[in-house]
Amino acid sequence: MKNNRVSFRYSGFTNFRRTTRTEQPGGVEAERATPPSPPAAMMEVAGPWAEAFQGAEAAGGAALLGGDTLTPAPLVAESRNVRRSQPILITVNRAQGVSSLSSSVPAIPNPFPELSESPVLIGSLPSPSANKHLIKVYGEDSHSRSVWVSRGATAREVCHTLVMTAHCSDQENWALLELHPTLGLERCLEDHEVVLEVQATWSLKGDTRFVFCKNYAKYEFFRKPTLFFPEAMISDSADVTKGMTSSELIQNLLRSGTCPEIQGFLQVKEPSRKSWKKVYFFLRRSGLYCSTKGSSKEPRHLQYVADLDDLNVYTVVNSRKLYGAPADFTFCIKGSRNPLRVQDLKILSAESEQTRTCWTSAFRLFKYGKQLQSNYQLSQSAPRNLEGTQRADAKSTSEASLVAMDFSGKTGGRVIQNPTEAQSAEREEGQAWRRREALRCSLPNMNAAARPESSVHRSQPWFHGGVSRKETQRLIEKQGLVDGMFLIRESQQHAQCFVLSLCYKLKPKHYLVIPCEDDGRKYFTMDDGVTLFIDLLQLVEFHQINKGILPVCLKHPCVCVAL
Repeated sequence: MKNNRVSFRYSGFTNFRRTTRTEQPGGVEAERATPPSPPAAMMEVAGPWAEAFQGAEAAGGAALLGGDTLTPAPLVAESRNVRRSQPILITVNRAQGVSSLSSSVPAIPNPFPELSESPVLIGSLPSPSANKHLIKVYGEDSHSRSVWVSRGATAREVCHTLVMTAHCSDQENWALLELHPTLGLERCLEDHEVVLEVQATWSLKGDTRFVFCKNYAKYEFFRKPTLFFPEAMISDSADVTKGMTSSELIQNLLRSGTCPEIQGFLQVKEPSRKSWKKVYFFLRRSGLYCSTKGSSKEPRHLQYVADLDDLNVYTVVNSRKLYGAPADFTFCIKGSRNPLRVQDLKILSAESEQTRTCWTSAFRLFKYGKQLQSNYQLSQSAPRNLEGTQRADAKSTSEASLVAMDFSGKTGGRVIQNPTEAQSAEREEGQAWRRREALRCSLPNMNAAARPESSVHRSQPWFHGGVSRKETQRLIEKQGLVDGMFLIRESQQHAQCFVLSLCYKLKPKHYLVIPCEDDGRKYFTMDDGVTLFIDLLQLVEFHQINKGILPVCLKHPCVCVAL
Protein backbone atom coordinates (compact mmCIF):
# COMPACT_ATOMS: atom_id res chain seq x y z
CA MET A 1 0.00 0.00 0.00
CA LYS A 2 1.20 3.51 -0.87
CA ASN A 3 1.01 6.10 1.95
CA ASN A 4 0.34 9.63 0.76
CA ARG A 5 1.39 12.46 3.07
CA VAL A 6 0.76 16.10 2.20
CA SER A 7 2.55 19.04 3.85
CA PHE A 8 2.61 22.74 3.11
CA ARG A 9 5.83 24.70 3.22
CA TYR A 10 5.47 28.22 4.50
CA SER A 11 6.47 30.78 1.93
CA GLY A 12 5.49 34.17 3.30
CA PHE A 13 2.10 34.78 4.87
CA THR A 14 -0.27 33.81 2.11
CA ASN A 15 1.51 31.57 -0.42
CA PHE A 16 2.01 27.89 0.20
CA ARG A 17 3.65 25.19 -1.92
CA ARG A 18 2.28 21.69 -1.74
CA THR A 19 4.72 18.77 -1.83
CA THR A 20 3.54 15.24 -2.33
CA ARG A 21 5.72 12.41 -1.11
CA THR A 22 4.93 8.99 -2.45
CA GLU A 23 6.51 6.01 -0.82
CA GLN A 24 7.73 3.67 -3.55
CA PRO A 25 8.33 -0.03 -3.12
CA GLY A 26 11.54 -0.62 -1.19
CA GLY A 27 11.15 2.37 1.12
CA VAL A 28 12.19 5.08 -1.38
CA GLU A 29 10.30 8.33 -1.32
CA ALA A 30 9.77 10.41 -4.42
CA GLU A 31 9.05 14.08 -4.10
CA ARG A 32 7.14 16.12 -6.64
CA ALA A 33 6.61 19.86 -6.28
CA THR A 34 3.72 21.77 -7.76
CA PRO A 35 3.50 25.48 -8.53
CA PRO A 36 2.59 27.89 -5.68
CA SER A 37 -1.03 27.75 -4.53
CA PRO A 38 -3.39 30.66 -4.06
CA PRO A 39 -4.05 32.04 -0.55
CA ALA A 40 -5.48 29.64 2.03
CA ALA A 41 -8.82 31.38 2.20
CA MET A 42 -9.37 31.02 -1.50
CA MET A 43 -7.73 27.64 -2.09
CA GLU A 44 -9.88 24.84 -3.42
CA VAL A 45 -8.86 21.23 -2.76
CA ALA A 46 -10.58 18.29 -4.31
CA GLY A 47 -10.29 14.66 -3.45
CA PRO A 48 -9.96 12.86 -0.07
CA TRP A 49 -8.37 15.92 1.60
CA ALA A 50 -11.35 18.24 1.03
CA GLU A 51 -12.89 17.54 4.47
CA ALA A 52 -9.65 18.29 6.32
CA PHE A 53 -9.32 21.66 4.59
CA GLN A 54 -12.93 22.53 5.30
CA GLY A 55 -12.38 21.84 9.01
CA ALA A 56 -9.33 24.05 9.02
CA GLU A 57 -11.23 26.92 7.48
CA ALA A 58 -13.94 26.59 10.20
CA ALA A 59 -11.31 27.03 12.93
CA GLY A 60 -10.55 30.52 11.70
CA GLY A 61 -7.35 29.77 9.94
CA ALA A 62 -5.26 29.24 13.09
CA ALA A 63 -5.23 25.55 12.53
CA LEU A 64 -3.47 26.16 9.24
CA LEU A 65 -0.47 27.44 11.09
CA GLY A 66 -0.47 25.26 14.18
CA GLY A 67 -2.34 22.11 13.29
CA ASP A 68 -0.89 18.66 13.00
CA THR A 69 -1.96 18.23 9.43
CA LEU A 70 -0.60 21.47 8.00
CA THR A 71 2.84 22.60 9.22
CA PRO A 72 4.98 25.42 7.90
CA ALA A 73 8.10 24.24 6.12
CA PRO A 74 11.51 25.66 7.05
CA LEU A 75 13.26 28.01 4.69
CA VAL A 76 16.31 25.70 4.46
CA ALA A 77 15.87 22.01 3.79
CA GLU A 78 16.84 19.85 6.74
CA SER A 79 17.73 16.83 4.65
CA ARG A 80 21.23 16.72 3.21
CA ASN A 81 20.31 14.14 0.56
CA VAL A 82 19.26 16.51 -2.17
CA ARG A 83 17.68 14.80 -5.13
CA ARG A 84 18.54 16.54 -8.37
CA SER A 85 16.53 16.42 -11.55
CA GLN A 86 17.29 13.68 -14.04
CA PRO A 87 17.70 14.21 -17.83
CA ILE A 88 14.58 13.70 -19.91
CA LEU A 89 14.90 11.30 -22.81
CA ILE A 90 13.52 12.75 -26.03
CA THR A 91 11.82 9.99 -28.00
CA VAL A 92 10.83 9.83 -31.65
CA ASN A 93 7.20 10.57 -30.75
CA ARG A 94 8.23 14.03 -29.54
CA ALA A 95 9.41 14.90 -33.06
CA GLN A 96 5.97 13.93 -34.34
CA GLY A 97 4.19 16.22 -31.88
CA VAL A 98 3.44 13.54 -29.26
CA SER A 99 5.06 14.19 -25.89
CA SER A 100 5.66 11.04 -23.86
CA LEU A 101 6.85 13.00 -20.75
CA SER A 102 5.11 16.01 -19.28
CA SER A 103 7.21 19.13 -18.88
CA SER A 104 6.45 22.64 -17.71
CA VAL A 105 9.06 24.12 -20.12
CA PRO A 106 7.32 25.78 -23.08
CA ALA A 107 8.16 24.56 -26.58
CA ILE A 108 10.62 26.63 -28.62
CA PRO A 109 8.82 28.16 -31.61
CA ASN A 110 10.06 27.42 -35.13
CA PRO A 111 11.94 30.53 -36.34
CA PHE A 112 11.44 29.54 -40.01
CA PRO A 113 7.90 28.13 -40.31
CA GLU A 114 7.80 28.73 -44.05
CA LEU A 115 10.61 26.20 -44.65
CA SER A 116 8.67 23.35 -43.08
CA GLU A 117 6.31 23.35 -46.04
CA SER A 118 8.92 24.03 -48.70
CA PRO A 119 8.47 21.69 -51.68
CA VAL A 120 12.08 22.26 -52.76
CA LEU A 121 13.61 20.87 -49.59
CA ILE A 122 11.11 18.06 -49.32
CA GLY A 123 11.59 16.99 -52.93
CA SER A 124 15.37 17.20 -52.93
CA LEU A 125 15.87 14.68 -50.14
CA PRO A 126 14.34 11.20 -50.15
CA SER A 127 12.24 10.02 -47.28
CA PRO A 128 13.87 7.77 -44.65
CA SER A 129 11.80 4.83 -45.84
CA ALA A 130 12.92 5.25 -49.47
CA ASN A 131 16.28 3.58 -48.73
CA LYS A 132 18.18 5.89 -51.08
CA HIS A 133 21.93 6.40 -51.26
CA LEU A 134 23.93 9.29 -52.68
CA ILE A 135 26.65 8.61 -55.24
CA LYS A 136 28.84 11.03 -57.18
CA VAL A 137 29.26 10.60 -60.94
CA TYR A 138 31.77 12.54 -63.03
CA GLY A 139 31.49 13.65 -66.63
CA GLU A 140 34.33 13.68 -69.10
CA ASP A 141 34.87 17.38 -68.38
CA SER A 142 35.83 16.57 -64.73
CA HIS A 143 32.58 18.05 -63.40
CA SER A 144 30.47 15.86 -61.13
CA ARG A 145 26.83 15.39 -60.22
CA SER A 146 25.37 13.74 -57.12
CA VAL A 147 22.58 11.25 -57.77
CA TRP A 148 20.23 9.48 -55.34
CA VAL A 149 20.01 5.76 -56.19
CA SER A 150 18.32 2.82 -54.52
CA ARG A 151 20.27 0.02 -52.89
CA GLY A 152 19.75 -2.38 -55.79
CA ALA A 153 20.12 0.13 -58.65
CA THR A 154 21.99 -1.28 -61.65
CA ALA A 155 24.38 0.54 -63.95
CA ARG A 156 21.73 0.63 -66.66
CA GLU A 157 19.23 2.34 -64.34
CA VAL A 158 21.79 4.90 -63.19
CA CYS A 159 22.65 5.71 -66.82
CA HIS A 160 18.97 6.24 -67.59
CA THR A 161 18.70 8.64 -64.66
CA LEU A 162 21.74 10.60 -65.83
CA VAL A 163 20.44 10.74 -69.40
CA MET A 164 17.24 12.40 -68.21
CA THR A 165 19.08 14.64 -65.74
CA ALA A 166 21.68 15.86 -68.25
CA HIS A 167 19.05 16.19 -71.03
CA CYS A 168 21.04 14.08 -73.49
CA SER A 169 19.54 14.13 -76.97
CA ASP A 170 20.97 10.71 -77.76
CA GLN A 171 19.65 8.21 -75.21
CA GLU A 172 21.56 5.15 -76.40
CA ASN A 173 24.97 3.61 -75.86
CA TRP A 174 25.66 5.33 -72.55
CA ALA A 175 27.74 3.55 -69.94
CA LEU A 176 29.10 3.93 -66.43
CA LEU A 177 32.87 3.71 -66.21
CA GLU A 178 34.82 2.67 -63.12
CA LEU A 179 37.99 4.76 -63.17
CA HIS A 180 41.14 4.51 -61.01
CA PRO A 181 43.22 7.56 -62.08
CA THR A 182 46.28 6.82 -59.93
CA LEU A 183 46.66 3.26 -61.20
CA GLY A 184 45.52 4.10 -64.74
CA LEU A 185 42.75 1.47 -64.73
CA GLU A 186 39.27 1.72 -66.16
CA ARG A 187 36.47 -0.66 -67.02
CA CYS A 188 32.92 -0.38 -68.23
CA LEU A 189 30.33 -1.65 -65.76
CA GLU A 190 27.95 -4.26 -67.12
CA ASP A 191 24.32 -3.19 -67.34
CA HIS A 192 23.24 -5.68 -64.66
CA GLU A 193 25.92 -4.82 -62.08
CA VAL A 194 24.71 -3.19 -58.86
CA VAL A 195 26.42 0.18 -58.51
CA LEU A 196 26.56 0.27 -54.70
CA GLU A 197 28.10 -3.20 -54.56
CA VAL A 198 30.86 -2.07 -56.90
CA GLN A 199 31.44 1.07 -54.84
CA ALA A 200 31.67 -1.00 -51.64
CA THR A 201 34.90 -2.61 -52.91
CA TRP A 202 36.71 0.73 -53.22
CA SER A 203 39.30 1.99 -50.78
CA LEU A 204 38.24 4.97 -48.69
CA LYS A 205 41.58 6.70 -49.28
CA GLY A 206 41.63 6.14 -53.05
CA ASP A 207 40.54 8.41 -55.89
CA THR A 208 38.24 5.90 -57.58
CA ARG A 209 35.23 7.42 -59.31
CA PHE A 210 32.33 6.74 -61.66
CA VAL A 211 32.42 8.41 -65.09
CA PHE A 212 29.38 8.81 -67.33
CA CYS A 213 30.37 8.48 -70.98
CA LYS A 214 29.56 6.87 -74.31
CA ASN A 215 30.47 3.28 -75.15
CA TYR A 216 29.44 2.15 -78.63
CA ALA A 217 31.40 -1.12 -78.47
CA LYS A 218 29.72 -2.62 -75.40
CA TYR A 219 27.96 -5.32 -77.44
CA GLU A 220 29.71 -4.91 -80.79
CA PHE A 221 31.08 -8.48 -80.72
CA PHE A 222 27.51 -9.73 -81.09
CA ARG A 223 27.20 -7.79 -84.36
CA LYS A 224 30.67 -8.47 -85.83
CA PRO A 225 32.08 -11.54 -84.10
CA THR A 226 34.74 -12.29 -86.70
CA LEU A 227 36.31 -8.87 -86.18
CA PHE A 228 36.62 -9.39 -82.42
CA PHE A 229 37.66 -13.06 -82.51
CA PRO A 230 40.31 -13.67 -85.18
CA GLU A 231 40.66 -17.21 -86.39
CA ALA A 232 44.31 -17.38 -85.36
CA MET A 233 43.40 -16.83 -81.68
CA ILE A 234 40.73 -19.54 -81.47
CA SER A 235 42.01 -22.68 -79.77
CA ASP A 236 42.07 -25.90 -81.77
CA SER A 237 40.27 -27.72 -78.97
CA ALA A 238 37.26 -25.44 -79.45
CA ASP A 239 36.53 -26.80 -82.92
CA VAL A 240 34.53 -29.78 -81.68
CA THR A 241 32.15 -29.73 -84.63
CA LYS A 242 33.82 -31.08 -87.73
CA GLY A 243 33.23 -29.33 -91.01
CA MET A 244 32.36 -25.98 -89.35
CA THR A 245 34.32 -22.84 -90.16
CA SER A 246 35.64 -20.57 -87.45
CA SER A 247 33.11 -17.81 -88.20
CA GLU A 248 30.21 -20.28 -87.98
CA LEU A 249 31.63 -21.66 -84.75
CA ILE A 250 31.90 -18.18 -83.23
CA GLN A 251 28.37 -17.22 -84.23
CA ASN A 252 26.92 -20.44 -82.83
CA LEU A 253 28.78 -20.02 -79.56
CA LEU A 254 27.70 -16.40 -79.19
CA ARG A 255 24.07 -17.31 -79.79
CA SER A 256 24.29 -19.85 -76.98
CA GLY A 257 25.82 -17.27 -74.63
CA THR A 258 29.35 -18.63 -74.49
CA CYS A 259 32.70 -17.98 -76.12
CA PRO A 260 35.33 -20.06 -77.94
CA GLU A 261 38.56 -20.86 -76.15
CA ILE A 262 41.22 -18.25 -76.77
CA GLN A 263 44.97 -18.75 -76.95
CA GLY A 264 48.01 -16.64 -77.73
CA PHE A 265 51.18 -14.97 -76.48
CA LEU A 266 50.98 -12.10 -73.98
CA GLN A 267 53.62 -10.07 -72.21
CA VAL A 268 53.19 -10.40 -68.43
CA LYS A 269 54.78 -8.16 -65.82
CA GLU A 270 56.74 -10.20 -63.31
CA PRO A 271 55.82 -9.53 -59.67
CA SER A 272 58.07 -7.09 -57.77
CA ARG A 273 60.09 -6.48 -60.95
CA LYS A 274 60.14 -4.04 -63.83
CA SER A 275 60.84 -6.72 -66.44
CA TRP A 276 58.25 -8.33 -68.70
CA LYS A 277 58.10 -11.93 -69.84
CA LYS A 278 56.42 -13.41 -72.91
CA VAL A 279 54.08 -16.26 -71.92
CA TYR A 280 51.57 -18.38 -73.84
CA PHE A 281 48.08 -18.17 -72.27
CA PHE A 282 44.89 -20.21 -72.64
CA LEU A 283 41.48 -18.86 -71.71
CA ARG A 284 38.91 -21.59 -71.10
CA ARG A 285 35.61 -21.96 -69.32
CA SER A 286 37.37 -23.36 -66.25
CA GLY A 287 39.76 -20.39 -65.95
CA LEU A 288 42.93 -18.75 -67.23
CA TYR A 289 46.02 -20.92 -67.74
CA CYS A 290 49.57 -20.34 -68.89
CA SER A 291 52.04 -22.76 -70.39
CA THR A 292 55.36 -23.31 -68.66
CA LYS A 293 56.92 -24.71 -71.83
CA GLY A 294 56.40 -22.63 -74.94
CA SER A 295 52.92 -23.11 -76.41
CA SER A 296 52.47 -26.65 -75.12
CA LYS A 297 48.88 -27.62 -74.23
CA GLU A 298 49.75 -30.73 -72.27
CA PRO A 299 48.20 -30.75 -68.80
CA ARG A 300 51.56 -31.17 -67.09
CA HIS A 301 52.75 -27.93 -68.70
CA LEU A 302 49.67 -25.86 -67.85
CA GLN A 303 49.66 -23.64 -64.80
CA TYR A 304 46.45 -22.28 -63.28
CA VAL A 305 46.39 -18.45 -63.13
CA ALA A 306 42.91 -17.19 -62.16
CA ASP A 307 39.25 -18.10 -61.80
CA LEU A 308 36.97 -16.22 -64.16
CA ASP A 309 34.00 -16.00 -61.78
CA ASP A 310 35.87 -13.84 -59.27
CA LEU A 311 37.78 -11.31 -61.36
CA ASN A 312 37.32 -8.08 -63.28
CA VAL A 313 39.12 -7.00 -66.44
CA TYR A 314 40.48 -3.45 -66.64
CA THR A 315 42.01 -1.52 -69.50
CA VAL A 316 45.31 0.15 -68.58
CA VAL A 317 45.76 3.77 -69.64
CA ASN A 318 49.26 5.20 -70.10
CA SER A 319 50.76 1.79 -69.38
CA ARG A 320 54.22 2.61 -70.74
CA LYS A 321 54.75 5.40 -68.22
CA LEU A 322 53.08 3.77 -65.21
CA TYR A 323 54.22 0.17 -65.57
CA GLY A 324 56.90 0.21 -68.26
CA ALA A 325 54.77 -1.90 -70.61
CA PRO A 326 56.30 -2.91 -73.96
CA ALA A 327 53.14 -1.77 -75.83
CA ASP A 328 50.14 0.50 -75.31
CA PHE A 329 47.64 -2.36 -75.62
CA THR A 330 47.70 -3.35 -71.95
CA PHE A 331 45.01 -4.76 -69.66
CA CYS A 332 44.95 -6.35 -66.23
CA ILE A 333 42.84 -8.75 -64.18
CA LYS A 334 42.00 -8.43 -60.49
CA GLY A 335 39.71 -10.15 -58.01
CA SER A 336 36.34 -8.43 -57.91
CA ARG A 337 35.93 -8.72 -54.12
CA ASN A 338 39.46 -7.81 -53.10
CA PRO A 339 40.62 -4.24 -52.43
CA LEU A 340 42.51 -2.67 -55.29
CA ARG A 341 46.23 -2.97 -54.60
CA VAL A 342 49.14 -2.82 -57.01
CA GLN A 343 50.60 -6.11 -55.80
CA ASP A 344 47.33 -7.90 -56.60
CA LEU A 345 47.19 -6.77 -60.23
CA LYS A 346 48.01 -9.22 -63.02
CA ILE A 347 49.12 -6.87 -65.81
CA LEU A 348 49.19 -8.26 -69.36
CA SER A 349 50.23 -6.58 -72.61
CA ALA A 350 49.08 -7.54 -76.11
CA GLU A 351 50.73 -6.81 -79.43
CA SER A 352 47.76 -5.03 -81.05
CA GLU A 353 44.42 -3.47 -80.22
CA GLN A 354 42.56 -6.34 -81.88
CA THR A 355 44.39 -8.84 -79.68
CA ARG A 356 43.60 -6.92 -76.50
CA THR A 357 39.94 -6.52 -77.49
CA CYS A 358 39.69 -10.23 -78.18
CA TRP A 359 41.03 -11.15 -74.73
CA THR A 360 38.89 -8.64 -72.81
CA SER A 361 35.73 -9.63 -74.73
CA ALA A 362 36.41 -13.32 -74.10
CA PHE A 363 36.84 -12.63 -70.37
CA ARG A 364 33.45 -10.92 -70.26
CA LEU A 365 31.68 -13.67 -72.17
CA PHE A 366 33.17 -16.49 -70.10
CA LYS A 367 32.30 -14.70 -66.84
CA TYR A 368 28.72 -13.60 -67.57
CA GLY A 369 27.65 -15.83 -70.47
CA LYS A 370 23.94 -15.57 -71.18
CA GLN A 371 23.59 -12.51 -68.97
CA LEU A 372 25.45 -10.44 -71.57
CA GLN A 373 23.20 -11.77 -74.29
CA SER A 374 20.14 -10.79 -72.24
CA ASN A 375 21.60 -7.32 -71.69
CA TYR A 376 22.18 -6.95 -75.42
CA GLN A 377 18.64 -8.03 -76.28
CA LEU A 378 17.25 -5.66 -73.65
CA SER A 379 19.21 -2.77 -75.10
CA GLN A 380 17.87 -3.58 -78.56
CA SER A 381 14.23 -3.86 -77.46
CA ALA A 382 14.22 -0.86 -75.10
CA PRO A 383 12.33 2.22 -76.31
CA ARG A 384 14.47 4.99 -77.72
CA ASN A 385 12.78 7.66 -75.62
CA LEU A 386 12.79 6.99 -71.89
CA GLU A 387 9.81 9.29 -71.32
CA GLY A 388 7.55 6.97 -73.28
CA THR A 389 7.04 9.07 -76.39
CA GLN A 390 7.87 7.69 -79.78
CA ARG A 391 10.09 9.55 -82.19
CA ALA A 392 11.18 9.09 -85.75
CA ASP A 393 13.83 6.45 -86.35
CA ALA A 394 15.04 7.55 -89.76
CA LYS A 395 18.70 7.95 -88.75
CA SER A 396 18.89 4.49 -87.20
CA THR A 397 18.37 2.73 -90.52
CA SER A 398 21.25 0.31 -91.00
CA GLU A 399 23.63 0.77 -93.89
CA ALA A 400 22.82 -2.70 -95.19
CA SER A 401 19.22 -1.67 -95.92
CA LEU A 402 20.28 1.19 -98.25
CA VAL A 403 20.51 0.46 -101.98
CA ALA A 404 21.68 2.52 -104.96
CA MET A 405 18.87 3.76 -107.22
CA ASP A 406 18.81 5.20 -110.74
CA PHE A 407 15.97 7.62 -111.56
CA SER A 408 17.21 8.78 -114.96
CA GLY A 409 14.93 6.48 -116.98
CA LYS A 410 11.34 7.14 -118.02
CA THR A 411 9.99 3.98 -116.39
CA GLY A 412 10.79 5.11 -112.86
CA GLY A 413 13.59 4.17 -110.49
CA ARG A 414 15.61 0.97 -110.73
CA VAL A 415 17.96 -0.72 -108.26
CA ILE A 416 21.60 -0.67 -109.38
CA GLN A 417 22.90 -4.21 -108.95
CA ASN A 418 26.42 -3.71 -110.34
CA PRO A 419 28.75 -2.53 -107.53
CA THR A 420 30.97 -0.59 -109.96
CA GLU A 421 27.98 1.26 -111.38
CA ALA A 422 26.74 1.97 -107.85
CA GLN A 423 30.09 3.54 -106.87
CA SER A 424 30.08 5.64 -110.04
CA ALA A 425 26.56 6.85 -109.27
CA GLU A 426 27.65 7.71 -105.74
CA ARG A 427 30.53 9.84 -107.02
CA GLU A 428 28.33 11.60 -109.56
CA GLU A 429 25.70 12.36 -106.92
CA GLY A 430 28.37 13.71 -104.61
CA GLN A 431 29.72 16.02 -107.30
CA ALA A 432 26.23 17.21 -108.23
CA TRP A 433 25.41 17.82 -104.59
CA ARG A 434 28.58 19.87 -104.15
CA ARG A 435 27.80 21.97 -107.22
CA ARG A 436 24.26 22.67 -106.04
CA GLU A 437 25.44 23.77 -102.59
CA ALA A 438 28.23 25.92 -104.03
CA LEU A 439 25.76 27.55 -106.42
CA ARG A 440 23.30 28.23 -103.61
CA CYS A 441 25.95 29.97 -101.51
CA SER A 442 27.18 32.07 -104.43
CA LEU A 443 23.82 33.58 -105.35
CA PRO A 444 24.00 37.38 -105.64
CA ASN A 445 20.92 37.97 -103.47
CA MET A 446 22.42 36.01 -100.58
CA ASN A 447 24.08 38.46 -98.22
CA ALA A 448 26.83 37.66 -95.77
CA ALA A 449 24.44 37.40 -92.84
CA ALA A 450 22.45 34.62 -94.53
CA ARG A 451 25.48 32.55 -95.49
CA PRO A 452 26.55 29.70 -93.22
CA GLU A 453 29.02 30.83 -90.59
CA SER A 454 32.47 29.27 -90.68
CA SER A 455 32.35 28.77 -86.90
CA VAL A 456 29.11 26.78 -86.90
CA HIS A 457 31.11 23.63 -86.15
CA ARG A 458 32.01 24.88 -82.65
CA SER A 459 28.47 24.22 -81.43
CA GLN A 460 28.43 20.64 -82.72
CA PRO A 461 28.93 17.69 -80.32
CA TRP A 462 31.54 16.05 -82.57
CA PHE A 463 33.90 19.06 -82.46
CA HIS A 464 36.55 18.83 -79.72
CA GLY A 465 38.63 21.95 -80.25
CA GLY A 466 42.39 21.68 -79.86
CA VAL A 467 42.76 18.24 -78.24
CA SER A 468 45.96 16.38 -79.04
CA ARG A 469 46.29 13.32 -81.25
CA LYS A 470 47.07 11.09 -78.28
CA GLU A 471 44.09 12.37 -76.30
CA THR A 472 41.90 11.81 -79.37
CA GLN A 473 42.96 8.19 -79.65
CA ARG A 474 42.36 7.62 -75.95
CA LEU A 475 38.89 9.19 -76.19
CA ILE A 476 37.94 7.03 -79.17
CA GLU A 477 39.22 3.90 -77.46
CA LYS A 478 37.27 4.68 -74.28
CA GLN A 479 34.01 5.25 -76.14
CA GLY A 480 34.39 2.05 -78.14
CA LEU A 481 36.36 1.14 -81.24
CA VAL A 482 33.35 0.93 -83.54
CA ASP A 483 33.50 1.50 -87.29
CA GLY A 484 32.24 4.97 -88.13
CA MET A 485 32.86 6.70 -84.79
CA PHE A 486 34.43 10.10 -85.46
CA LEU A 487 35.31 13.55 -84.19
CA ILE A 488 36.84 16.71 -85.66
CA ARG A 489 39.59 18.68 -83.94
CA GLU A 490 41.94 21.52 -84.71
CA SER A 491 45.26 20.53 -86.21
CA GLN A 492 48.27 21.19 -83.99
CA GLN A 493 50.79 21.01 -86.84
CA HIS A 494 49.01 22.93 -89.62
CA ALA A 495 47.56 26.37 -89.00
CA GLN A 496 43.88 26.94 -89.90
CA CYS A 497 43.46 23.23 -90.68
CA PHE A 498 41.32 20.58 -89.03
CA VAL A 499 41.63 16.81 -88.56
CA LEU A 500 38.85 14.26 -88.98
CA SER A 501 39.59 11.30 -86.68
CA LEU A 502 37.69 8.18 -87.69
CA CYS A 503 37.64 4.64 -86.25
CA TYR A 504 37.86 1.75 -88.72
CA LYS A 505 38.66 -1.89 -87.94
CA LEU A 506 39.56 -1.15 -84.32
CA LYS A 507 42.06 1.55 -85.30
CA PRO A 508 41.75 5.36 -85.28
CA LYS A 509 42.54 6.99 -88.64
CA HIS A 510 43.18 10.70 -89.16
CA TYR A 511 42.36 12.80 -92.24
CA LEU A 512 43.53 16.38 -92.72
CA VAL A 513 40.85 18.93 -93.63
CA ILE A 514 42.45 21.80 -95.58
CA PRO A 515 40.90 25.22 -96.25
CA CYS A 516 41.08 26.44 -99.83
CA GLU A 517 39.66 29.20 -102.02
CA ASP A 518 37.67 28.97 -105.23
CA ASP A 519 36.43 32.08 -107.05
CA GLY A 520 37.21 34.17 -104.01
CA ARG A 521 35.23 31.97 -101.62
CA LYS A 522 36.58 29.82 -98.80
CA TYR A 523 35.93 26.08 -98.77
CA PHE A 524 37.15 22.95 -96.97
CA THR A 525 38.38 19.81 -98.68
CA MET A 526 39.96 16.44 -97.87
CA ASP A 527 40.70 15.28 -101.44
CA ASP A 528 42.83 18.14 -102.83
CA GLY A 529 39.88 20.21 -104.01
CA VAL A 530 37.91 17.51 -105.81
CA THR A 531 35.04 17.87 -103.32
CA LEU A 532 34.51 21.25 -101.66
CA PHE A 533 32.45 22.09 -98.58
CA ILE A 534 31.40 25.51 -97.39
CA ASP A 535 31.87 24.52 -93.73
CA LEU A 536 32.66 21.52 -91.52
CA LEU A 537 28.98 20.86 -90.82
CA GLN A 538 28.36 20.32 -94.51
CA LEU A 539 31.41 18.04 -94.66
CA VAL A 540 30.07 15.85 -91.88
CA GLU A 541 26.53 15.69 -93.29
CA PHE A 542 27.86 14.68 -96.69
CA HIS A 543 30.03 11.86 -95.33
CA GLN A 544 27.20 10.55 -93.18
CA ILE A 545 25.54 9.32 -96.38
CA ASN A 546 28.58 9.10 -98.72
CA LYS A 547 31.90 7.48 -97.94
CA GLY A 548 33.87 9.59 -100.39
CA ILE A 549 37.56 9.02 -99.68
CA LEU A 550 36.79 7.54 -96.25
CA PRO A 551 36.72 3.77 -95.68
CA VAL A 552 33.32 3.96 -93.97
CA CYS A 553 30.53 6.49 -93.52
CA LEU A 554 30.44 8.67 -90.43
CA LYS A 555 28.00 7.07 -87.97
CA HIS A 556 28.67 7.75 -84.29
CA PRO A 557 29.90 11.14 -83.07
CA CYS A 558 32.37 10.97 -80.22
CA VAL A 559 30.73 13.29 -77.72
CA CYS A 560 31.50 14.57 -74.22
CA VAL A 561 28.52 15.47 -72.07
CA ALA A 562 28.89 17.96 -69.23
CA LEU A 563 27.05 16.90 -66.09
